[in-house]
Amino acid sequence: MSLSLEQKKAVVAEISAEVAKAQAIVVAEYRGLGVGNMTALRREARKSGVYLRVLKNTLARRAVSGTPFEKLSEQLTGPLIYGISPDPVATAKVLNEFAKTNDKLVIRAGAMPNAVITAKEVKALATMPSREELLAKLLGTMQAPIATFVRTLNEIPSRFVRTLAAVHDQKQSAGAQ
Repeated sequence: MSLSLEQKKAVVAEISAEVAKAQAIVVAEYRGLGVGNMTALRREARKSGVYLRVLKNTLARRAVSGTPFEKLSEQLTGPLIYGISPDPVATAKVLNEFAKTNDKLVIRAGAMPNAVITAKEVKALATMPSREELLAKLLGTMQAPIATFVRTLNEIPSRFVRTLAAVHDQKQSAGAQ
């Protein structure tokens, strides 16, 4: 069943809106993938905030034309599933993890703004930590000197209190004898 012109325009508008927010697009061939597996893939994508859609390639080409992802148009052949996300690592991770357990899903290419990346580069991107993980590491690195300084400042009164407690205990034990 083909789409009417109005439906096609709506699909292109929807995809264009997603592409406008995107930092990465990954395309994968899904030939021979069962419905149950596709449902599991969509569930994982939804959890990670990845927009996943099967599209006609001509509609996808129209959606990316005039955007920083326009160079991806050359890679759009065959039955493809499109993963679009504002987090460049999330899309690559979801599709790469699923492809590891299911050989029917083959990552074909990807794109970041103004750059097309190969399947090998998509797999390398999938091994990178996510934005949240990188921010957490940065925050931990920034807090480390401050935390060490605070512990050092706290050690001076603590040592003084322990010394007073030791003198007090010594005087009590001397008075008891």
